[in-house]
Amino acid sequence: MHISVFDLFKIGIGPSSSHTVGPMNAARRFAEGLREGGLLPRTTSLKLELFGSLSFTGRGHGTDLAVMVGLEGASPRTVDVDEARARAAQIGATGKLSLLQEKEITFKPAEAIVFHRREKLPLHSNGMRFTALGGDEVLSQRVFYSVGGGFVVNDQGVPEGDGAAQHSAQVPYPFSSGDTLLAQCNTHGLSISTLMLENEKSQRPEREVRERLLEIAAAMDACVKRGCEREGILPGGLKVKRRAATLSRRLKAEAHGESDPLVIIDWVNLWALAVNEENAAGGRVVTAPTNGAAGIIPAVLQYYRRFVPNADDEGTQRFLLTAGAIGALYKKNASISGAEVGCQGEVGVACSMAAGALAEVMGGTPEQVENAAEIGMEHNLGLTCDPIGGLVQVPCIERNAMGSVKAINAARLALFGDGKHKVSLDKVIATMLSTGADMSVKYKETARGGLAVNIVEC
Repeated sequence: MHISVFDLFKIGIGPSSSHTVGPMNAARRFAEGLREGGLLPRTTSLKLELFGSLSFTGRGHGTDLAVMVGLEGASPRTVDVDEARARAAQIGATGKLSLLQEKEITFKPAEAIVFHRREKLPLHSNGMRFTALGGDEVLSQRVFYSVGGGFVVNDQGVPEGDGAAQHSAQVPYPFSSGDTLLAQCNTHGLSISTLMLENEKSQRPEREVRERLLEIAAAMDACVKRGCEREGILPGGLKVKRRAATLSRRLKAEAHGESDPLVIIDWVNLWALAVNEENAAGGRVVTAPTNGAAGIIPAVLQYYRRFVPNADDEGTQRFLLTAGAIGALYKKNASISGAEVGCQGEVGVACSMAAGALAEVMGGTPEQVENAAEIGMEHNLGLTCDPIGGLVQVPCIERNAMGSVKAINAARLALFGDGKHKVSLDKVIATMLSTGADMSVKYKETARGGLAVNIVEC
């Protein structure tokens, strides 16, 4: 299965790729299926059922809002965040929803959206069931799973929606493991970023690939900028204050850090905090590879562009291509879903991707890149997903800052060596998956364990 860099990096909205972006995509796909089947004119009402992790933290992550605007045809990539909130409120007030802006139906969210806190569908914790009714007659019923990073699959585990057809596409340098990726690089004399570029070029023109990579980088930059400018209290009831703007002003006042040789760490912290505060506020972010971990890759990319000599746009493209290759290994062989394996599958994977990418653009060999990615995950093994109040604020925002600094250190450690090491990337990916399987479900994005139950919400 080919996983594109553009599968892993998607421009969307916060606060969650699996609980906001995925459900919005699934809802839109269900409505499109009604249209394709000629059922839209006959539909009079809908029932939406959310299971597992979606039922526990769906309200805090805006899942109900996402499915409502998704049914009306909204896409995470293009939806206006403020308009989406206003439209969801209007649906709640009027009890009317317009399927794909073509057919108005009765829709009272409190009755139509059901949170099944005691049930879980078989394939994944993030399960959804959509039912379309014509009077009392069931016209269509479909099950979808939001499996992390905005990916949506049907009840057979087959990808749905944008880019689904490309997953079975043939590429010139296929790889399904870290070992096969290194073998391909060594056999053909390619860096990891060049190998990934060649695979992407088999699906679309090179110019388009490069333009889209720079578009992703620009969206990350814009998110950092917005996060550094905005102040106030984040929504959701925890009364978490935004910190990035204050830190940004302080750092600009001491831009060269004469009084503190560790000021670079402060800048990295700032960029990660800025992105994840925007995500927590439901703003425009890039899923990288999830929203809960969206600040790590932008922060490390900013570090590269700001502090690594001779950084340029080509290096930015190579950074994202390498990160995409590493992320694809986790997606193929483990998980990037906090609801499935805990936060090691989100922050841990993003840290691994960023570490390998940074090692690449700092001149690392494929072996050093693989080593950096392995270090990035090895020291995130067992990381739980225990969001207080079901919100991506505590511990998620600071966790991205910690993961960003850890990624930079992992890259530097790998570059000190020759690429030879005891634990392979494949072994650490397998360990992450088995650790996630052993992890209690209360530590998998349910807000029923860890900090979520030991800290009083106030």
